[in-house]
Amino acid sequence: MSIGRTEFTSGLRVVTERMPGVRSAALGFWVLAGSRDEPPPISGSSHFLEHLLFKGTKTRSARDIAEAFDAVGGEVNAFTAKEYTAFYARVRDRDLPMAVDHLADMLQHSVLRAADLDAERQVILEEINQHEDDPGDLVHDLFTETLWPGHPLGRPILGTKHSIQAAGRDQVRRFYRKHYVAGNVVVVAAGNLRHEELLELVAEHMEPGEVRAEGPSAWNLRTAGQAPTPSGRSLVNKRKTEQAHICVGTSGLSRTDPDRFAFGVVNNALGGGMSSRLFQEVREKRGLAYSVYSYHAMYAEAGVFCAYVGTTPGRAKEVLAIMRAELEDVANKGLGPDEFERAKGHMKGSLVLSLEDPGGRMSRLGKSEIGHGETLTVNQLLGRIDAVTPEDAARAAERVLSQPMTVTVLGPFSSKDVIA
Repeated sequence: MSIGRTEFTSGLRVVTERMPGVRSAALGFWVLAGSRDEPPPISGSSHFLEHLLFKGTKTRSARDIAEAFDAVGGEVNAFTAKEYTAFYARVRDRDLPMAVDHLADMLQHSVLRAADLDAERQVILEEINQHEDDPGDLVHDLFTETLWPGHPLGRPILGTKHSIQAAGRDQVRRFYRKHYVAGNVVVVAAGNLRHEELLELVAEHMEPGEVRAEGPSAWNLRTAGQAPTPSGRSLVNKRKTEQAHICVGTSGLSRTDPDRFAFGVVNNALGGGMSSRLFQEVREKRGLAYSVYSYHAMYAEAGVFCAYVGTTPGRAKEVLAIMRAELEDVANKGLGPDEFERAKGHMKGSLVLSLEDPGGRMSRLGKSEIGHGETLTVNQLLGRIDAVTPEDAARAAERVLSQPMTVTVLGPFSSKDVIA
């Protein structure tokens, strides 16, 4: 594995991973701006900008951008998260210069026309409608809002209908000018490419400054604030649905916490695969659900642990009791020897398999740089997982799972009896 990394005096970083065995390249422009950076009145601005940057620049129309990638069979897209926004493309290796040119132009020279703002406003309102019509997605937003009421990490990425309807061009432009600066950008690429080649392309299409010599970094790492306290609240949202959608969880660990790898093993044992506790107890032994899993999302100062099950409304109370019992058991007793080893193997295998293509590698590099300011190699990550002991896992499980639990249920219920 060949990873190259260069930082410029402007704070912009370029990170690459060479994969000579492929004929493609994945490129990403990662921006340190996400939904947590928005005051409540402008909630959804990061996601709004993600849409608007595809609508045209000073020299290219939205159609020009689309046609350029279609003409070479490439892909171009973007997504917004709570702590960053990423614009990315996949192209043949020979078309990397075109991809850099277009993405750099979009990030730096988008015009944000008032007409485009109004048109895209309707698109985003429809996206919010679609999200609200999918209870399996919506329940997770309700969960984080209930877990961390009033905290920026608890707010929905899409914003609200009210904030999107009220969004004006001036406020979006102010957000754009404040956050879309060189010191907030990481340019990442993986595939059949050379680091020096990408540096030349970035220098041609951006103004990164000089290569930074040894010394203090100009890079803006997100400062971790006070970790939000898990509320321990419960919420029942009445909807006419065929299933009850249930989330149970609490605050997890931050992305710099020393126990994050240990809790990753715990999360895998609880809901990471078909042999996990929740899958076996809820689906295999009792046939109470089709979809059952858990996840651990990490941020600058905190994380979210959540276990999810979708089940028949009449069995919701029973399923919730099983979920609570399994979480309590792991919090008190840790993992058994066999499930501990299976969870470690699952975590290592999933990591390696996710990095078999340039897109997966690019995404890993981008998340590492935007979040940590450094990149661990695959072998280093595998080593961190290997180093986790049963005692480490038990300690991490107790730290997280002994906290107050938040429960969110979305389904055809008229009271909180289901969570009593």
